[in-house]
Amino acid sequence: MFLQRIGNRGLFLGAIFEDGLTKHPYQRITLDHRLDVAPEMGTELTTYGCALLVADLAAALRAADVRPGDHVAIYKRDNFDIFLLACAVSRAGAVPIALSPTLRGEMVARLLRRVGWPSLLTDAETLAGRLPAEVRDRSARVLLAAGELPGTTPLRRDPDSVPEPFARPPAAAPALITHTSGTTDVPKLVVHTARTLRARYRPQALAVRGLVRDRETLAVYVSFVHSRLVTALAIAVDRGFPLVILRDPDPARVADLFAAHRPGVIEAHPNTFVQWEPLADDPREPLARVKYISSTFDAIHPRTVVKLLGASRRTRPGQLQLYGQSEVGPVAGRVTGRHRTGSVDGRCVGFPFPGMTALRVVARDGQPPTARTPGYIDVRTDGRAVTYLGEGERYARQVHDGWWRMGDVGYRTRWGCLHVSDREVDVIPGVRSTLEIEDVLMSRLDALLEIVVVPDGDRAPTPVVVTRDEAPLDPAAWASATADLPGMRPPVQLSLAELPRTATAKVQRLALARMLQTTER
Repeated sequence: MFLQRIGNRGLFLGAIFEDGLTKHPYQRITLDHRLDVAPEMGTELTTYGCALLVADLAAALRAADVRPGDHVAIYKRDNFDIFLLACAVSRAGAVPIALSPTLRGEMVARLLRRVGWPSLLTDAETLAGRLPAEVRDRSARVLLAAGELPGTTPLRRDPDSVPEPFARPPAAAPALITHTSGTTDVPKLVVHTARTLRARYRPQALAVRGLVRDRETLAVYVSFVHSRLVTALAIAVDRGFPLVILRDPDPARVADLFAAHRPGVIEAHPNTFVQWEPLADDPREPLARVKYISSTFDAIHPRTVVKLLGASRRTRPGQLQLYGQSEVGPVAGRVTGRHRTGSVDGRCVGFPFPGMTALRVVARDGQPPTARTPGYIDVRTDGRAVTYLGEGERYARQVHDGWWRMGDVGYRTRWGCLHVSDREVDVIPGVRSTLEIEDVLMSRLDALLEIVVVPDGDRAPTPVVVTRDEAPLDPAAWASATADLPGMRPPVQLSLAELPRTATAKVQRLALARMLQTTER
């Protein structure tokens, strides 16, 4: 869209920290873990320290024969250094392929086959314990960020090396490859350019500039391989926001960190916010300084928003809800103040960004899109990725007259607000919206930590529930909460660990449905 194109020279992964040096070189970056590639740096970093480390790692990659234009697949233990290594690969002129540590080793091998002959950047523990032997045969070289193994090349930093200037590639060239969540099938490899990343950055940066005037501490729990982290950190580094970057979502550890650093803005996955509800009752008031909670991946359950914002002592705290996906970035959003969160429909994900993104809802089966007959959601944005690596035809099937089909169904209200009803593949006949049912039950039953409604073998809606501390579900409370809802099968109770999840903590609904159907047999 035209406001994304004006002056768009690209957002370059290899220069994010270097570009921040002129404004805020000693911006604090706090981690809840040590870096595998530089454990000696501890957990208190700065923009300056990260910029030097990225430059050193880029020099080490060049010394290991990584050349401009190469593909480098990064698959290692979960750690913030995954992002730093991606920056270093970019700085060396190569194209990073960021693969989630949550992917199974066999899936990584399948994705490597799709890439062609990439270098593989991993660690000794992951290579020996999680990856099949075939990955060595499908990689030009295997580089280790930590540890040593025969037949591999350790990534060694030279303390005497002089950082080379970053030669920025063309803004339209491939700059980063991420993958989709894989909620429906094998993940797709999404190709981003510096120009598409800048186009995603722009509406978010403008929104943050209008809403967050002071230098608030930003706490982030986002997958280290997700493109969302690129724009979030680029904004934070540019604005000089002190950062708290989390790897472990355990509520007790998070409460300790938040009590010490008092974040003003928190960005996390929706399901993670549910787990953090106990922080609202912590006597140390770790959420007292929160001005906004934010999520890009899915809508946050209204109950959770009310609980977390209720613990803030700020005058007007609120929720920033963004709607998007890996292929297009955020395309719509809304801001809701604390006093309205309890009355806002959880399916409402907001409005497009004027001059930057556009939305339409297309009829399914010839019926006008409404709450009862939701239509296909299509979007337009210059932030759209340019292709799926190795699957160009599959990418082209998602484009309809220049509009990108999101794979969701929904409708727009008379005021133009977009409501998302379901993923297209998750629609159950006779059920208006499984997501709406889940929101209602989460609001009525405080004991629920997660609920997912999926079809059983007969396509009947089946609620799968997880309770806090795995306590037994109260049958009387369940019967009361579901009395006015569409008929469903009896609930199936699982533990949180039993739910199949993606890198962004989304429940893999199709995998869960298959698991239930297998159990039924």
